[in-house]
Amino acid sequence: MIVAFSVTPIGTGEDVGEEVAEAVRVVRNSGLPHRTDAMFTSIEGSWDEVMTVVRDAVAAVEARAGRVSLVLKADIRPGVTDGLERKVRRVDELLAEEPERD
Repeated sequence: MIVAFSVTPIGTGEDVGEEVAEAVRVVRNSGLPHRTDAMFTSIEGSWDEVMTVVRDAVAAVEARAGRVSLVLKADIRPGVTDGLERKVRRVDELLAEEPERD
């Protein structure tokens, strides 16, 4: 499965970079395939692997803030691996096939 999630501390002020970095550190240390962008972190693995990482990422932020918001979207597709890379690669291939527009 692939899970895209965002963990946001509540009540810590406008700059939440340090708290978010703690969540991303958990993801990076997990050893699972992942990608982080400005809004979400995506992680790929089995249900138990991914949900454990999400839980631990929330706990890391919660340790620094009394309240946490979690947004999560999941693509549950048994038997599929390398989805993080394969999905993006397929879109890039399709875009490369298009003729340029004037």
